[in-house]
Amino acid sequence: MTVHFIGAGPGAPDLLTLRGRDLIAACPVCLYAGSLVPKEIIAHAPPGARVVDTAPMTLDGIVAEFKAAHAAGHDVARLHSGDLSVYSALGEQTRALRDLGIPYTITPGVPAFAAAAAALGRELTLPEVSQTLILTRTEGRASAMPANETLEVLGASGATLAVHLSIHAIDRVVERLTPLYGPGCPAAVVYRASWPEQRVLEGTLANIAARVAESPMERTALILVGPALGSEDFRCSALYDGSHVRRYRGLGE
Repeated sequence: MTVHFIGAGPGAPDLLTLRGRDLIAACPVCLYAGSLVPKEIIAHAPPGARVVDTAPMTLDGIVAEFKAAHAAGHDVARLHSGDLSVYSALGEQTRALRDLGIPYTITPGVPAFAAAAAALGRELTLPEVSQTLILTRTEGRASAMPANETLEVLGASGATLAVHLSIHAIDRVVERLTPLYGPGCPAAVVYRASWPEQRVLEGTLANIAARVAESPMERTALILVGPALGSEDFRCSALYDGSHVRRYRGLGE
């Protein structure tokens, strides 16, 4: 028996990986975060599978499902939105499984920031503009931010920021980042990237909060800030530069 943690992707059912799809189809138990994982993905579960929406559950309740499946010898497909490496509550679940001696696997998924970048039609790292993408969030009721990971500390780098779980605090995000990036810095908000109801708002730090106020949205929105979001005057990558000698291409080829 194995618990298979699966990144279900940002929302669009066809952005689920083939591996994830096949694991769901092979597991007689499926646990999923119902507020964020669409029904079309759950439809891959086999007929007669035990399908449980974990949105209203506590960690103890979820672990109890793992224990019951383990006792019955049933593999579990455990679905989370996006990718499991960030903001997924994976850590406490795998820690519990290690304590119980229950094996698990992890299948990555398409992360929200990648879907948001696709919706914007933008590359988030451009030569000599920004070569770093920082995934972060602001503090909330459930968790504080480490002292060395505040927006002020991270924004001092000038890197592209992808600020998760913070649309409710857009005014504070703008207030804290404007002194670092300047009011004219490109900014965007992507709501429910890749879902049918996806919305994209583009602007600058000077006006993005006002644009959000005109088009209210819930927590499933990503804030992106950085010069790469609006730059057109950037040097081309050496990857396809004919004057640059690479392992797979000689000079001038």
